[in-house]
Parts: sequence; structure tokens; C-alpha cells
Amino acid sequence: MFSFVSLPRPGRRALWEASLALGLVLAVVLTCKMSSFCALADQVRENTLRLHVQANSDSAADQALKLAVRDAILEELGPRFAAAESEAQAAAIAQESLPELEDCVRRTLDAAHSELAVRVYLTEMYFDTTCYEDFTLPAGRYQALRVELGAHAGKNWFCVLYPGLCLPAAQGAVYPTEAQQGLVESPGVEVRFAALEWWQHLTGAAG
Repeated sequence: MFSFVSLPRPGRRALWEASLALGLVLAVVLTCKMSSFCALADQVRENTLRLHVQANSDSAADQALKLAVRDAILEELGPRFAAAESEAQAAAIAQESLPELEDCVRRTLDAAHSELAVRVYLTEMYFDTTCYEDFTLPAGRYQALRVELGAHAGKNWFCVLYPGLCLPAAQGAVYPTEAQQGLVESPGVEVRFAALEWWQHLTGAAG
């Protein structure tokens, strides 16, 4: 006589989430093969220079200091970046301006009576999908101007130096092509970017 063991059935929510995740991944794979979606996402990343400021900690004082540093950088050196006509030119400006950028940050900290260590440098780093008010950037590796304050263990602040989307002096700045600009402004693009990000983490591309 046979005895059957009854296995627990997965909950409907778990099944729904798994099905949704699989559907999103398949949608991204098919989109990448059948359209220019992934190619455009690559172009957006290649044509973006990001600004990344990481606070010493999540204390109110350190977070306020992070924002003061952000404001000082954008006010003092923003016009220089606003004149850039390409990501490469913006990156070159950042590289040439590193001593001035560090001095700007240190003066801001001195004014706040802070003795935190400062590190300012250009690097390539991974960003998750980022939604701003008027546009969304796909997850992936970007060239970034990174500012580390102290232990740089707190919440960060980031925006875009090229195109000058976070520069007051460069309002209306856009990506080099209409297709790239259209991608980051597409309604509902967050869903496709989220699926792409999930796939990158799954395959190790986010490392």
C-alpha cells in the first residue's frame, strides 16, 4: 500500500511574485533582442557623468553637512560643468578640477567646524535604477565624480553633472540624441529598468 506525502502548496502571493519576476526578465531579454532598448540604455550610461556625495553617517548633522557640500560644489563649479559638450569633456573638467573640488569641500567643512576627512576622485561605479522628478536612469556602471566625507557610511546624494540635469546654470540640458532623451523620459520605463536591474544583479553584472 502506497503512502503519499502532501507537500505544502506555495502561497498565491509567492507564485504571483515569481511569475511577475520571470515575466519581467523575459520581457527584458526579448526587448534587448528585438529592439534598441538595451543599446540605448548603454548609450545613456556612456553619456552620463554622475555626482555622488556620501555622508559620514546618517546623523542629522552629517546629512546636513552632505547637503552643504553638494550646494557648495554646484554653486562654485557648476558653471564649469554646464559648459561641457560631452561626457568625456565633463570628465576631463572633473579630473582637472579635483584640487579645486577638494578645496571647496574642505572650506565647506571648515565653515561648519568639521574635521572630517575628505576624498574627491573620479571612478566608475554601479548605480541602481534612479528615478528623478522628470527622468529615470537605468541601473549600471557609470563614470562618477565621488565625494567621500569621513567614514562615508551614511546615505548618499547623487545627480547628473553631464548632461547638466542637476545644474541650475544648465536647465534644459539633454542627452546627445533624441532617442536617449526619449528613453529616460519614457512613461513606464521604470518597470523595464527595474527588470534590467534585477537581471544584472542575478547575472553578477552589478558587481
